[in-house]
Amino acid sequence: MRICAVIFLMLSIPVISSGQTDSVRQMPDTSRNRVFVLQEVERGGEVLPEVAIKEVTIVGQKSASRKVMARRYDRMVYNLKKVYPYAVIVREKLYQVNQELAAITDEKERKKYLKGVEEFVLGEYEDDMRDMTITQGRLLIKMVDRETRNTSFNLIKEYRGGLSASFWQGIARIFGTNLKAEYDPFGDDAMMEILLLQIEAGTL
Repeated sequence: MRICAVIFLMLSIPVISSGQTDSVRQMPDTSRNRVFVLQEVERGGEVLPEVAIKEVTIVGQKSASRKVMARRYDRMVYNLKKVYPYAVIVREKLYQVNQELAAITDEKERKKYLKGVEEFVLGEYEDDMRDMTITQGRLLIKMVDRETRNTSFNLIKEYRGGLSASFWQGIARIFGTNLKAEYDPFGDDAMMEILLLQIEAGTL
C-alpha cells in the first residue's frame, strides 16, 4: 500500500536541521523491555514489590461465534508477525540516525549521511511496504507509537515539519488511518499487547 511505504520511509529517515530543538521523547536504548513502576506494599508483615495494573474483564463468546473469533485471532497474529519487525526497524533506525547526527556538525556531511540512509532504506524496504494492506498499515502506526513512545504524526512533525505532518495526516485519513493514533496496551490494544509480548518471547 502506497501510504504505508511513504509513512515507513519518512519515519525511518529523520531530517534534523542543525538548529532544531528536540521535542520528541528520547529513547534511552533499543530495548523492547517495557517500563513499569514498582511500589512497596506490606502484606502479612512482609514488604513486597508490586506493580499496579488495570483490571481485565474476560467475557465468554457464544459457541456459534467461535469460528469467527478464531479467524479474527489467526488474522491478527498473521498481521502482527508481518508488521512488528518493521516497527522495530523504525525504532532502531531512529536511534541510530540520531546518534550519528549528534556527532556530525557540518551541514553538508549531515545531508550526505542522510542521503545514504535514504538510499539504503528505499532499496531495502520500499517493496515490502507497498505490499502492506490498510489494516497492516494501521497496526504499523500503533506499533510505531509502542516502540518509539511517539505517534507517527509527532515524529513526522519533528523531523519533517508541521506542514508535512499535516499533509500526510490528510492522506492517511483518506485511507481510513490516523497518524495520531496512540497505542493503549491496557485498553483498546490490550489483546495486541498480549500477542506482541508472546511474539517477543518467541512463544507465538
